[in-house]
Amino acid sequence: MSGSMRKRVMRMRGLIRKEFLQVLRDPSALGIAFILPAVLLLLFGYGVSLDAKSVPLAIVVEQPTAETTSFCGKFEQSRYFVPHHYRSLHEAVEAMRRGEVDGIVHLRADFGEQLRRPRPAEIQVILNGVDANTARIVSGYVQNVFVLWASEYLRTSGTQIAVPVRIEQRVWFNANVRSRNFLVPGVIAVIMTLIGALLTALLMAREWERGTMEALIVTPVSIAEILLGKMLPYFLLGMGGLLLSTFMAITVFDVPLRGSATVLIGSSALFLLAALGMGLFISSVARIQFVAAQIAIITTFLPAFILSGFIFDIRSMPRPIQWITHIIPARYYVSILQTVFLAGDVGPIVWPNVAVLALMAAFFLVATRRVTRKRLD
Repeated sequence: MSGSMRKRVMRMRGLIRKEFLQVLRDPSALGIAFILPAVLLLLFGYGVSLDAKSVPLAIVVEQPTAETTSFCGKFEQSRYFVPHHYRSLHEAVEAMRRGEVDGIVHLRADFGEQLRRPRPAEIQVILNGVDANTARIVSGYVQNVFVLWASEYLRTSGTQIAVPVRIEQRVWFNANVRSRNFLVPGVIAVIMTLIGALLTALLMAREWERGTMEALIVTPVSIAEILLGKMLPYFLLGMGGLLLSTFMAITVFDVPLRGSATVLIGSSALFLLAALGMGLFISSVARIQFVAAQIAIITTFLPAFILSGFIFDIRSMPRPIQWITHIIPARYYVSILQTVFLAGDVGPIVWPNVAVLALMAAFFLVATRRVTRKRLD
């Protein structure tokens, strides 16, 4: 090893040791890297659910018969509904106005007779549309209950019932239709964004505020060595947060990991490099910790939370917003995570997103190197 190379290694070792000591002395960094991931995973894994369960449902039967009793029994057996029986439609409507039920299933007096006719039997379903997403889910649940009951009734009674749709469901990748399996991988992307972008957004700004950046400028250390020395400890923190999050996802929340660990770790490393580059770029430009933190939250955390597909489907967004999501690294990382966890190593999805993350990581790291100079102005 040449003398110049030996000196460079010694400088890098000193810089990395300095950053590790700062991390160990900063409880907030360790909290964001290891405590916050556990809190977020517990919050979203147990406290947030996109499933509609135990929905209070009003059932109105004008003329009780054996058929109506059998049909209403299906709602009693379903884990998705909590049936409330009312004697008239007016009472059920008033209950929905008061917020006691979220939907009404109304069986008219001639429901039994309709079953014996060639025309489809009709049921009236009234839903509370304040929460449009829940209303659509409940509508699908009610239709499934009706179709399943009608099919069973047809087999047992031999009556020809005109069922408009015969559903044979096969749910791939998330057979139990648990929103937890969808949310937990997305939370990992938010966690990696916080560790990679928010923490590093404060690094260079902290050096400028404390006046220690001037001391680094007058040393033989190059800008590339300074940036690398600052990135490596937080890269290791981020990968540690990934391992903790993945362990909790599999063991605590029973989320399947159908893809390979190699793809998961490799794509996570690329995303973390992109996030670190974004954070350092913000920090180098802002030079004030408060400003850098605000910019990081607005440009990295909020887009990762709202525009990455973590909770809201990108395809349902307005076209201009969909265009904006293409410049958000978390969009590609969330797609990779959900695919690797639930479907496996699906090449047509994983590799294009990996390629985009690699390009973004290279772009932000080069941009950070360009805006960071050994000058005070």
